[in-house]
Amino acid sequence: MKIEDNGIAQPINHEYQQLIDDITILWSQAKERAIGAVNTELLEANWRTGKYIVEYEQGGKTRAEYGKQLLINLAKDLTLRNGRGFSRSNLLYMRKFYLAFPKSETVSHQLSWSHYFEILKCNDPMEIQFYLKQCVKEGWKVRELKRQMKSALFQRLALSTDKEGVLALANEGHQVMTPQDIIRDPFVLEFTGLPQKRRYKESDLEAALKTNMEQFLLELGRGFAFIGRQYVIPIGSRQFKVDMVFYHCILKCYVLIDLKRSEIKHNDIGQMNLYLNYFKAEVCQPDDNPPIGIVLGAKKDELLMEYALQGITNQLFAARYQLYLPKREELQAQLDKLLELS
Repeated sequence: MKIEDNGIAQPINHEYQQLIDDITILWSQAKERAIGAVNTELLEANWRTGKYIVEYEQGGKTRAEYGKQLLINLAKDLTLRNGRGFSRSNLLYMRKFYLAFPKSETVSHQLSWSHYFEILKCNDPMEIQFYLKQCVKEGWKVRELKRQMKSALFQRLALSTDKEGVLALANEGHQVMTPQDIIRDPFVLEFTGLPQKRRYKESDLEAALKTNMEQFLLELGRGFAFIGRQYVIPIGSRQFKVDMVFYHCILKCYVLIDLKRSEIKHNDIGQMNLYLNYFKAEVCQPDDNPPIGIVLGAKKDELLMEYALQGITNQLFAARYQLYLPKREELQAQLDKLLELS
């Protein structure tokens, strides 16, 4: 029985609960549709505003000369007539919005204006397309988008491929089809809060990643599910421990990560290979794909790793991490050089 405000007891039955659920779902869906409709109208208005500005600028020499002051004057006059929302910055991005997407049907209404505002801070059309695809595919919120852009995700992924791969990255977003596709070099772990120069233990790094698991999963990419840390591997009379174990739902395999505070050594590769052999024999199910091992260290010697990994048949990778956001300009310069040489 439920006592109402008027003091009268009312029976609670299944039909009544169903009524409450139906009305709740109805209004929840109505709110979602209303928000979606508002977003669609806002994107359309911003796109058309940008179109009007560009068309006005293209209206002859006199207007082109006036165009130098156009956005400043427009911001003042539109704000005077319509109120907030027409700052010079907003008008600049509306103009850029139209130029980046001259066909209105290419504008995705799955994203908000706040998403587009951030994405349009990129100047490279390929980078714009990449973040657009990833936002839709991954369902990134604006906060997550900002973090991925600050970490120069596009440049980091692009530098691990060739020119054709860069074009595919821009046109299709990041596709996870092979073990190599989940590797970033470096992985950016600025969210751990560990100072760059202060001495810290591997256990400190592991604990920080566990505490900030949501951000770590965002950095790792789509498909990762956390299984546990300090995973025990008993072999004979000895016990070994893997720092972190995940399952990749897209590749359908376990992913083992071992953390190294300093440089990755050749014996770290051998140890991870041992773990992978154990998982294949003792943990993996018949429908699982072979496990992937990642030895993650602050430094790595490319030549040493080449020799250490030679002849290993397991999916084993050595990758770097860094505790600070990369300088996007430096990565972009490397990417430009890669595209020129290709």
